[in-house]
Amino acid sequence: MFRRRPPDRPVEARRPTVGQLTLEIAGGSVVGHRYPENFDVLHLDPELPFAAVADGMGDGEGSRVAGATAMGTFVEQVRAGWPAVGADLLRAATAETQLRVRRAGAAVAGLTGCTLTALVAEPEGGQGWLVQLGDSRAYRLRDGLLELITVDHTMAWLGVVHGWWPADSPEAARARYQLLRYVGHPDKPEPDLLAVPLRTGDTWLLCTDGVSDQLGYHRLRDLLAARRDPARTVEALLAATLDEGGDDNATAAVIRVHPTLPTPR
Repeated sequence: MFRRRPPDRPVEARRPTVGQLTLEIAGGSVVGHRYPENFDVLHLDPELPFAAVADGMGDGEGSRVAGATAMGTFVEQVRAGWPAVGADLLRAATAETQLRVRRAGAAVAGLTGCTLTALVAEPEGGQGWLVQLGDSRAYRLRDGLLELITVDHTMAWLGVVHGWWPADSPEAARARYQLLRYVGHPDKPEPDLLAVPLRTGDTWLLCTDGVSDQLGYHRLRDLLAARRDPARTVEALLAATLDEGGDDNATAAVIRVHPTLPTPR
């Protein structure tokens, strides 16, 4: 029986308003039982409608440097470009993030790289942008249907899509951690940029693979669909990863979309 470890820090919550919508955002992270420290990075912006997660590759200094540098740079770039949210800004922000992580990695022995997945809402509301490099995921729960919106930039995913091997095969398992795109990659791969509608009633989940690898589809759907506020949902998700063995750092950000209530006169 594992000893329950609390989140690395109290679950954070934000309520930014964009146009006619209010985003109720909460996030948190746990170390888990495998690693002595947490190489995930979580960002819930205190002012902008913006959340992001990153997952360092490996468990050394390069992982820590990559995650901190990537998140710090990406946040800086989004804030500097606000309110001009769109493909051009986000592509440029990711390019600058790639550049700085590679520069930081030049002074560190071993691999310096991380994943990055973010959701940034446009200021007028109604639409958001997903930015992704790596295998940290974005899910959307709408009308009871949980959908994986992103794809994993891994050899395992590529092999399953092209029919090279079954998803539950030993070949897929071996290829699971062969990332084809990540922040800090020497070939400077571009991110996936997806414009996504934000609809009242939607619930979004951004998470590292410490969540998605340990909690199956139905468990994720049930936890997200339960009538909890986002902070309680995050707490339940992280607790579930520990109950399943806590085999990795686990980080989750939950975003629920509500109509903005009129200000009383």
